[in-house]
Amino acid sequence: MSAPHSASLAMSHTTDSVRVRPLRRLSTLLYGRPGLLLAILLGPPLLWLGIIYVGSLLMLLSNAFFGLDEFSGQIRHELGLQNFVALLRAENLDVILRTVGMSLLVTLACALLGFPIAYYMARYTSGKTRALFYVGIMLPLWSSYLVRVYAWKLILAKEGVISWLADTLGLDWLLDAILSLPVIGGPSLSFSRIGTFIVFVYVWLPFMILPIQAAVERIPRSLLEASGDLGATPAQTFRTLILPLALPGVVAGSIFTFSLTLGDYIIPGIIGNSTMYIGQVVYMQQGTAGNLPFAAAFSLVPILIIAIYLTIAKRLGAFDAL
Repeated sequence: MSAPHSASLAMSHTTDSVRVRPLRRLSTLLYGRPGLLLAILLGPPLLWLGIIYVGSLLMLLSNAFFGLDEFSGQIRHELGLQNFVALLRAENLDVILRTVGMSLLVTLACALLGFPIAYYMARYTSGKTRALFYVGIMLPLWSSYLVRVYAWKLILAKEGVISWLADTLGLDWLLDAILSLPVIGGPSLSFSRIGTFIVFVYVWLPFMILPIQAAVERIPRSLLEASGDLGATPAQTFRTLILPLALPGVVAGSIFTFSLTLGDYIIPGIIGNSTMYIGQVVYMQQGTAGNLPFAAAFSLVPILIIAIYLTIAKRLGAFDAL
């Protein structure tokens, strides 16, 4: 080997050693300090989340303590509780109770519809069949949210598919009986609370199925076999074994369905009558009425409700199924 070539190799080796030494020092430093490594990894995203999300949310909610000048329509930066007092009015309490009630009903319906599907997926499908189920569940989520809602408006309309099918099967009397019911009825399914409920369930159902399916899939088959060997009937096995172990998945799915229904304002604005929900009130007060302080105060309501709901869900082990 020539002398120039040897010198070049020596210089290259020296340069590589110089580059490696700081990396080794950094690796040694981080190895002995796991907290520092965690801070480096989580610091930038947490800083971004804290400034962009939490910071903007706190700025919005701080407006809840301000007032609105009735003459000029400008925000008066004087601290007060008048917006929170206004939340206690009968019409606002009615909106809150109606929204919470709808959210609970949608969550219950999604659980009742989603559990059999999730259980069948976890226990009786595999390979291509399970992949087909996943595609069928996720396929609606691949299309635009607004497209799905407007498609349902056409389906539920008086001249829509459901009315045509009921008339063809001679069940128009049943549809008319449903629409004539007080509170939930209306001139057509697309202008009734029951129509709003149907669309809510359709849109959020995948968010219930997938957590339940994951929870059921983690139940060992040996437990089910042992339950049968001990003489338990299928109903007893479901009640005492499957349901308790799958409950965290149900609660995890309910977090999505409940919170998404609670804050949605698009579906009630397109499907249903003029009945107001929390999301619509916040949207109208912030946009149409220009009353940002009251909109900010009303925004606190779903935040507090979700906080309480998450606390209950955590105690039921819902986060273990996410």
